[in-house]
Amino acid sequence: MDFCSFDFHPTLKESIEASGYKKPTPIQEQAIPLILQGKDLIACAQTGTGKTAAFLLPVINGLLNAERKDSEVHALILVPTRELAIQISTHLDGLTYFTELSSMAIYGGGDGGAFVREKQALSTGVDIVVATPGKLISHLNMGYARMKELDYLILDEADRMLDMGFHDDIMRIISHLPTKRQTLLFSATMPPKILQLAKKILHAPVEINIAVSKPPETIQQLQYTVSDGEKIPLISHVLSEGKFKSVLIFCSKKQTVKQLTRQLQKLELDAKEIHSDLDQQQREDVLQGFSSKRVPILVATDILSRGIHIDEIELVINFDVPPDGEDYVHRIGRTARAENKGMAITLVNPMDQRKMKRIESLIGKRIERVELPPTIIPSPKAPVGSERRPPHRRRPR
Repeated sequence: MDFCSFDFHPTLKESIEASGYKKPTPIQEQAIPLILQGKDLIACAQTGTGKTAAFLLPVINGLLNAERKDSEVHALILVPTRELAIQISTHLDGLTYFTELSSMAIYGGGDGGAFVREKQALSTGVDIVVATPGKLISHLNMGYARMKELDYLILDEADRMLDMGFHDDIMRIISHLPTKRQTLLFSATMPPKILQLAKKILHAPVEINIAVSKPPETIQQLQYTVSDGEKIPLISHVLSEGKFKSVLIFCSKKQTVKQLTRQLQKLELDAKEIHSDLDQQQREDVLQGFSSKRVPILVATDILSRGIHIDEIELVINFDVPPDGEDYVHRIGRTARAENKGMAITLVNPMDQRKMKRIESLIGKRIERVELPPTIIPSPKAPVGSERRPPHRRRPR
């Protein structure tokens, strides 16, 4: 099967050919025909399976074949993070290059000029809007967004949006939308709260479940059993021995990201950090530096595990074991892209042994254990990411 089988609009076919698409991925092969038929859809598919094109292509095709009012918004894509909004918007620009469709990305962290441009687009009409919930609500509250003729609502990374506390914001946004619309919900996992949301906002949805794919064999997966105090000395050893040009280190908490970055910089390692406390310009500058290889080491929260597509990342380090197996797959999937080889190292303290076993069960593979080098000496300072416990005090009798 190839993309010609979908009988897309001629100008969309031109964009597909220019973008280098050849054969549909499983999620595209299953989802595109259903969306073209006008079905509501709930799809479970992880990042890297081609799900963005799975909803962009049929939505673009539907808009090209429909009579549209220039003064309205016709498709809304809600995403959890500004990085994902930028990524989808860039993808959208490529797929609509040969068409007359307009689009706008709306996310937090911009300046006053960005807000004015967003207001202009929402009040005069734009075909497709890609937005984070909080920033879109700030516009909806002012009453000028023209959403009454909306044809498509897409929720991407729905599980992450709920994890970030956006449920009420999503429902508030939906209250501004017409009830007669096509709604598509994409999620990497399918916990009960996603199914509950689907019941509220979708009409007779068709379900697609693309199983979590195993990490490619081109990733060499290793794990070290360490104490928290041994983590930074080990990272320093690995980076000095490996001569890596592009390293992405994941931490589960932004406070850990900040602490680890400072410690690496004290060791004269060229490391930068990215997390939700940085403003938009700062985040874009850091990502640009990392993608251009001017910044060799990037320390990040899981906010980047699903929203970064940079080729030639040679090493991913899990400073701590991610909370679930899907997050592990997303994290290490940032390396070995575009047919390159890569390495993924996970630092496992005794408390995280059970989580690591669950990850191995999910991916169906035993991750190689590596002995600590004899030169590793635990840091005498409080370990990064650890919490100081107050001294135990006896209760007075």
